[in-house]
Amino acid sequence: MHFSVYTFVSLAVFHHATSYQFPIPKVEVAVESMLHNLSAYTTYKAPPGVQNHTTPSFVPNPEAAAPYWLENINHQGISAFGPNGYTVFRNVKNYGATGNGVTDDTAAINAAISAGGRCGQGCTSSTKTPAVVYFPAGTYLISSPIVDYYYTQIIGNPNAMPVLKASGGFSGFALIDADPYYTSNLNWGSTNVFYRQVRNLVFDMTSIPSGSAATGIHWPTAQATSLQNVVFQMSAAAGTQHVGLFIESGSAGFMRDIVFNGGLKGAAIGNQQFTMRNMTFNNAVTAISHYWDWGWTYEGININNCGTGISIDAGGTSSPEVGSITLIDSYFTNTPVGISTAYVPSSNGFTAGSVILENVGITNVPVMVRGPSGTTLGGTTGSTTFAAWGQGHQYTPNGPTSLQGTFAPNSRPASLLSGSQYYQRAKPQYNNLPLSSFQSTRSSGCAGNGVTDDTYALQQVINNAAAAGAVLFWDAGTYRVTSTLSMPPNSKWVGESYSVIMSSGSYFNNMNSPQPVVRIGNSGQTGQVEWSDMIVSTQGPQAGATLIEFNLAASGTPSGFWDVHTRIGGFTGSSLSVANCPKTPGTATPPAAVNSNCISGYMAMHVTPTASNLYMENNWFWTADHDIDDPSNTQLTIYAGRGLYIESTAGTIWLYVLYSDLHSTL
Repeated sequence: MHFSVYTFVSLAVFHHATSYQFPIPKVEVAVESMLHNLSAYTTYKAPPGVQNHTTPSFVPNPEAAAPYWLENINHQGISAFGPNGYTVFRNVKNYGATGNGVTDDTAAINAAISAGGRCGQGCTSSTKTPAVVYFPAGTYLISSPIVDYYYTQIIGNPNAMPVLKASGGFSGFALIDADPYYTSNLNWGSTNVFYRQVRNLVFDMTSIPSGSAATGIHWPTAQATSLQNVVFQMSAAAGTQHVGLFIESGSAGFMRDIVFNGGLKGAAIGNQQFTMRNMTFNNAVTAISHYWDWGWTYEGININNCGTGISIDAGGTSSPEVGSITLIDSYFTNTPVGISTAYVPSSNGFTAGSVILENVGITNVPVMVRGPSGTTLGGTTGSTTFAAWGQGHQYTPNGPTSLQGTFAPNSRPASLLSGSQYYQRAKPQYNNLPLSSFQSTRSSGCAGNGVTDDTYALQQVINNAAAAGAVLFWDAGTYRVTSTLSMPPNSKWVGESYSVIMSSGSYFNNMNSPQPVVRIGNSGQTGQVEWSDMIVSTQGPQAGATLIEFNLAASGTPSGFWDVHTRIGGFTGSSLSVANCPKTPGTATPPAAVNSNCISGYMAMHVTPTASNLYMENNWFWTADHDIDDPSNTQLTIYAGRGLYIESTAGTIWLYVLYSDLHSTL
């Protein structure tokens, strides 16, 4: 029986205390070096005398835009453990933004983001004030940064992507600053920036003088974050200094379906580990400038008409800062140098300057890889494909020994492919469906207040939506359940600002008889489901809780989970916070007894033996090592037995960007 699993950055352990609590000296040096080299961007101010004029640009016609269900559905989401009367969904036009391309909308947009006492300046982190900030079609003129807050989804209309347009006199770090430097440190420690998204926006920087050090988005992030369906419009004039994406630190991240047009650097980046998919760079001086990383995975990258494709030569040969990059199913066109690297076999560090190319094609790229002494891997003025080439250390099986050349390419089972490339599937936004195709949990009698037992009401609306072929919209809230929820075939679930299903009670507290919180299909059942933007959690002792159990088998289009996460403890309402499960560094366990009230997970997810055809993208299974809602992010002692267990022998399972953190067994 053939079984295939495809994995990107999968099943890794990453510890998430803030970088200020646990600084990593090498990383601190690399970040400081990057900030020093790019200081003109972090402190950008409009040149003297520059007026707040704008250059003409495409202005979406709101009347011509196809209706988008998210804009028109009845919004009644709540924060179960947040302030009374708190508003989750915010349409920026309800806060005074015009989207007419003429009026300065900066203050109105920032008001939409910040309203309600949210986690902004001086706040460490919080789950209690989630928000969806929605942009209808239009052009939104801004003169200073839009400040993204903690636990925020910024979403535009995908049927007519709204334009965030900087005025000629724009001043500030970035059009969207997702982690400001109010002091010499980031407002939120970048390894603790969880649960945020930006999607369906155009960043138009073309009115900013081309020689100005302007940035599209400042995005230092960690787990459960993403950018999707975003376009950066920058100056392509000679001498341009524009940068689209700026990331200087963080512990993880994911983005896909991004287009960069023009600029000095499409992306200036540094982070521990990251995955980027379907990124297109056109007419940049350098498409991607790496300043540091531990490991970076690219898939489906297209670089066209740039001076250099990817630069990883930061630190030089004596102190290389970039650990490794892996480039898969990608293409370079009309670019003199594909990859610029400082790698030499004697470079310090076990992975410093490592490069892996797999199925990378080129057209008119004279030098594919350039090292400090010149051409390392020649290109062509015609076209060719590199099936497998690498540089760095290898173990065959012993090592390390130095590698710099071709090697036998990985086997590519047909079941994992779409054509000659690995299968992938973007998160559905259901933008072509009418509002009548949706049902709502709270409109169907579910409370979502974290107190009421919603089990029965949820199962009713789940069954009704699946039978009707409707998408089930989980209004923002925390839905407490005391027995298993069944997700039948043909279900489509979508959350609002990471709606939470939270198990509670004795049914889930017997580790000798584990029970699923959410069961997808039954053993032997066939069919397909789609699930996005939600969290499954536990409350108090739940020693027998398997948070997600996947049973379905299907052929054709796989089932899909996008931005579906599990979270055990570390948040208000979980009864697994600092007050309940404090760290005990001075007490050895054993001989001291384990606090049974802090055993709250049997397993994060179980893919059962008969299950097959499941696609997962950007999922984080986390047993909390600290309390997100504690101002000091105090560490915790919480016990959970297992992360992800794939027992399927049928396949095919795709794991794209899956993190399983801090379980006893991953």
